[in-house]
Amino acid sequence: MTVRQAREGEEAVPAVLRRQRIAELIARRGFVRVAELAALFGVSEVTVRSDLSALDDGENIRRVHGGAVPREARDRESSFEESLEASAQDKQAIGRLAASLVQSGQSILLDVGTTTLAVAQALKERTDLEDLVIITNGLHIALELESEIPRFTVIVTGGALRPLQHSLVQPLARAVLDQVHADMAILGCNGVDVAHGVTNINLPEAEVKQLMVAVAERVIVVADASKLGRVSLGTIAPLERVDLILTSDGADPALVAELTAAGVGVLTA
Repeated sequence: MTVRQAREGEEAVPAVLRRQRIAELIARRGFVRVAELAALFGVSEVTVRSDLSALDDGENIRRVHGGAVPREARDRESSFEESLEASAQDKQAIGRLAASLVQSGQSILLDVGTTTLAVAQALKERTDLEDLVIITNGLHIALELESEIPRFTVIVTGGALRPLQHSLVQPLARAVLDQVHADMAILGCNGVDVAHGVTNINLPEAEVKQLMVAVAERVIVVADASKLGRVSLGTIAPLERVDLILTSDGADPALVAELTAAGVGVLTA
């Protein structure tokens, strides 16, 4: 973009209106990059940074490296218990759908999260399943599945404990995950977007999810309708590495169509 083009763009959209639109986009997407905003509004990256600084001062957003996130999303990650109450019926439906894809004798990577906990509960209900090996970094999931031993073999990755989500993260998770090749990884997330792929709000958990993607034959993402079209800070995987997205009945048809057009299978519970 030339300086002249940038100046023309800046003149075309008043700063107040541009900043309002930027704030709305960040609130909707969860994370937006400086370069993306510059291209979208036809202004320079210097102008975008100035806009983000003004919005940050006004406590609408928080600047992060390379872009910005909603202030609430950056400052406060929901606890496991809070997330458990949100969209509970949708998560249970997604959990049953995910469990229906599992076969006896398979090895499953099941990461931390309230939707993946619903998957674990649905797997317990499948009395026809035998000889499953389930590897998880979620303490809630491990405890949920304890009653199914020895029908299921439950392996916990180990690692440092994150109290908010009761999850195990690096540095020890790699020691287990580097030694396995699983049939399937079933992963939760905070956002699924055509351009930015699958993302998560917490970077240490995103890193463990990345490790699971790397050692899984098939990758299934479980994400209720509120996660579609959103982008969070930590990258988990690009869409081309995802085999299937399981979402809830209220998913925006336009977003589902975008994901399908990008070559990802989408099933609605």
